[in-house]
Amino acid sequence: MNKIKINMLSMADSVDGQGVGSAYLELIKLLKEDGKDDFEIYINKGIKYDIIHAHTIEPRNFLKLKMSKSPTVAYVHFLPDTLDGSIKLPKPIFKIFKKYVILFYKSADHLVVVNPIFKKDLVKAGLDENKITYIPNFVSKDKFYKKKNDEIINLRKKYNINKNDFVVLGAGQVQNRKGVIDFVKVAEKLPDITFIWAGGFSFGAITDGHNELKKIMDNPPKNVRFLGIVPRDDMNDLFNISDLLFVPSYNELFPMTILEACSTDTPILLRNLELYEDILFKKYLNGSNNDDFIKLIDNLRNDKKLYNDQVENAKYISNFYSKDNVYKMWKNFYTSIIKKNMN
Repeated sequence: MNKIKINMLSMADSVDGQGVGSAYLELIKLLKEDGKDDFEIYINKGIKYDIIHAHTIEPRNFLKLKMSKSPTVAYVHFLPDTLDGSIKLPKPIFKIFKKYVILFYKSADHLVVVNPIFKKDLVKAGLDENKITYIPNFVSKDKFYKKKNDEIINLRKKYNINKNDFVVLGAGQVQNRKGVIDFVKVAEKLPDITFIWAGGFSFGAITDGHNELKKIMDNPPKNVRFLGIVPRDDMNDLFNISDLLFVPSYNELFPMTILEACSTDTPILLRNLELYEDILFKKYLNGSNNDDFIKLIDNLRNDKKLYNDQVENAKYISNFYSKDNVYKMWKNFYTSIIKKNMN
């Protein structure tokens, strides 16, 4: 078979600090490097390609999906319900926008979800289950890896963190859905632990809870630092200086930050959500409320065996979502589309 020509439609990398952008960049790199003998990748071109793959939902991408005579793919990075707590719009506009999201997904011949649990939500919204494929996110070990101890000590100096401090990292857009307020409340109860949040207002003033969150960011507790939007190239350093990734989100698909943390052997603490059960194999700490989180963080800091067990769990997750495994899934997916189109 000749190389498959794929036109990727995306604005996902236009703003730093978004998981959608991270997932998109990882896939492009994977297909251009590991898939160089199988695929030719184009970015934001026309519609005369073997496959048109939309990663983001701009109206111009919607038009290209509708106009294309080639097979089309839409990457489902979020569902309408996950927009609640992310952006704040007038109710009538928000309702129209949610309908547009579903219309966008319906316009594609094939959908890719990053978490199998969301298939049922898409079917409930009127999508055909047969056109939905699960392919997980992954992280390249070239970008995210465990650094040597002396490098970590120097990085901690750079960030004015003592080498013996216990550091808890939160990462993602600053918005209500991400549990930022809970992150800060937990930090207040553990004043001798350093809490860092990497991320900012990617949606600007329309971010849900913007005003309240801005006040917290401008005047955080003494042990909390908000770094703002951090370039992805700097995130490996932040995972390495941290002892724990704490993700108190109320709604997610499959956060890239979890895979990035696991690639650096950093344990993870998550809210107890059903969506994690099938994709993380119970290899993580989880709590239902702030009291749980406070207790678990304190235990992790003081119990060396518990901590080392969670490091091993992080390694397990990282190995499962290796780029080799995920590349095979993408290759099978794209080639099966071409074969179906030939019949």
